[in-house]
Amino acid sequence: MLFTSPEFVFAFLPLTFLGFWLLSAINQTAAIVWVTAASLYFYAFWEVSYLWLLVPSIGLNYLAGVAIGRLGGRRRWLMAAAAIVGNLGVLAYFKYTAFLMVNASWALGLELDVPSIALPLGVSFITFQKIAYIVDVYQGKVRYQEPLRFALFVSFFPQLIAGPIAHHGEILPQLRERLGVQASNVAAGMSLFAVGLFKKVIVADGVAGIANAGFRATAAGGHLTFEAGWASALAYTCQIYFDFSGYSDMACGLGLMFGIRLPVNFMSPYKAASIIDFWRRWHITLSRFLRDYLYIPLGGNRKGAGRRWLNLWITMTLGGLWHGAGWTFVIWGAYHGTLLMLNHAFRSIVPAPTRPSPVRSAASVLVTFVAVVFGWVMFRAESVSSALLMMKSMLAIGSTTAPATVMLGWTEWVQISVAVAAVWLLPNSMQIFRSVTPALGDIPPLRPAWAGWRPSAAWAVAMACAVAMTMLPNRAPLAFLYFQF
Repeated sequence: MLFTSPEFVFAFLPLTFLGFWLLSAINQTAAIVWVTAASLYFYAFWEVSYLWLLVPSIGLNYLAGVAIGRLGGRRRWLMAAAAIVGNLGVLAYFKYTAFLMVNASWALGLELDVPSIALPLGVSFITFQKIAYIVDVYQGKVRYQEPLRFALFVSFFPQLIAGPIAHHGEILPQLRERLGVQASNVAAGMSLFAVGLFKKVIVADGVAGIANAGFRATAAGGHLTFEAGWASALAYTCQIYFDFSGYSDMACGLGLMFGIRLPVNFMSPYKAASIIDFWRRWHITLSRFLRDYLYIPLGGNRKGAGRRWLNLWITMTLGGLWHGAGWTFVIWGAYHGTLLMLNHAFRSIVPAPTRPSPVRSAASVLVTFVAVVFGWVMFRAESVSSALLMMKSMLAIGSTTAPATVMLGWTEWVQISVAVAAVWLLPNSMQIFRSVTPALGDIPPLRPAWAGWRPSAAWAVAMACAVAMTMLPNRAPLAFLYFQF
């Protein structure tokens, strides 16, 4: 059941919200049970068997957290380590078994039977959220543990499949307060959901065909022209941003309707003036997780510049592997790790100007954007060789006539140009809704302030039109890109 599907928009969401509205006025526990049950149904809608993984993992992680909180000394450490290894073991089995066996077969020259293991939806996000909880309990950051609220924290349907990755300390205090329906939150949440829906269906899915045609051609060994290569890469760059940030907007909007604020996940990443800045704006909750639970435990920046850069590289490479079991993801992560190392090294040699000129600022944004685009080529490609073919076309190395499926007209270029202009020139969703605190985290003020969202007839009409437009495309709804991770 996709957020973009009619059954979600016109059936599941209204019924779940109505039940929450009625129950929250009577009994808080009943309201929490209702939303938790609805969230489990939402997950089971994809595949009922997924519940046999999700429900026991919720119970086991809760019990592990209780045990860690009560134990002391070495037993406390052993329990935390066992819980973390158990969570990672489940993730490794479902996500990396085939990848490891294929590479072992190649390295050892063996003929191994590689099993086909279905990847449960959202397992990577759910695993990280549970690990963060276990570590926080071990470090004494979790003050109270309640089974029902913990179950809702893990399974809450807006962020269950693809985040944002929330910390226990961000959500549980909200669940301990009196949950209820506030008209201002509902209005803002519905509007933010509509914005995310528009970004996904109209913009992301609109350019998806351009990206898919180009990457399919290179996967088949085809060579693209310079223009077709850049069109495909730019289309995917826009697709993944509007797809994932659209999902995050919808998740935050849905959470707001139920009185729960999720953490900010995007902050205009393509306006970043450096790779360091990019990773402070892109998939913020993943960057935070990798920093807190991998980079800092590795030593962070406490052991000198060389060790700091190595820790960065290891963190980003493993972050790439988290996205998918494939060498393209590993290389993408290592690529960004290398760029971060170079960025930090450059900053240590050349101090940033106090007030950079507009030309320098624009050049920094453009260079960063191009570096990110090349990274997305490796991320999207079906193999390393097809990624290199795409990059060759973008560098005008050995390009030939593009296949007919990638021939570009003015319509495709307008779509790409409008999408790129939007990410550079328009404010982001969080800024537009800043007046109602749509999510947890720092949100820069919107200028001009009058352009921000407010409860009015004009905004209601605009959002209704946005939702109506998403129902017009004569194509099947596409799954969110990050569902595969």
